[in-house]
Amino acid sequence: MNSMASGIMNTNLGNVQIDKDVIAKYAGSSAVECFGIVGMATISVKDGFAKLLKRESLTHGVGVTVTEDNRINIDLHIIVSYGVSISAVTDNLISNVKYKVEEFAGLPVERISVYVEGVRVID
Repeated sequence: MNSMASGIMNTNLGNVQIDKDVIAKYAGSSAVECFGIVGMATISVKDGFAKLLKRESLTHGVGVTVTEDNRINIDLHIIVSYGVSISAVTDNLISNVKYKVEEFAGLPVERISVYVEGVRVID
């Protein structure tokens, strides 16, 4: 594996490689726990509409890249609840995901980009 496909931690006993799909799944799980987030989204190529993803498909709404110097960049495609402050929700989302991913992976998060793909009314 090259460093663009995974994050590499060097320890005194050897190297640990974390696949970017593992980081994406963790980031997606952390994101949907946040207040105001209905779920992750993917854009349908056929009709251009955002589709709410099921819990087991969270990684489709998350893009992760790892830089040469082992810094993580995350793209989150989300659907928010109707009536919430998008600014407040995304500030909380970024803070929560950054903290949890850094604790989980042991690598710094350099950037998180949030793409609000839709709004849903929650019953």
